[in-house]
Amino acid sequence: MDSYECPCGYVYDPELGDPEREVPPHTAFEDLPDGWVCPLCGAEKEYFEKVG
Repeated sequence: MDSYECPCGYVYDPELGDPEREVPPHTAFEDLPDGWVCPLCGAEKEYFEKVG
């Protein structure tokens, strides 16, 4: 699964998920809920870019 980076520098790592927002580990970026936003700056998913 690919990681995605927010313009603010936060990297969503699918291996870790986002436990603070109840996103379990091994959740692909594409499978994040529509309302999920960057935990650091609040940017929406559309602003993230694939980093690998």
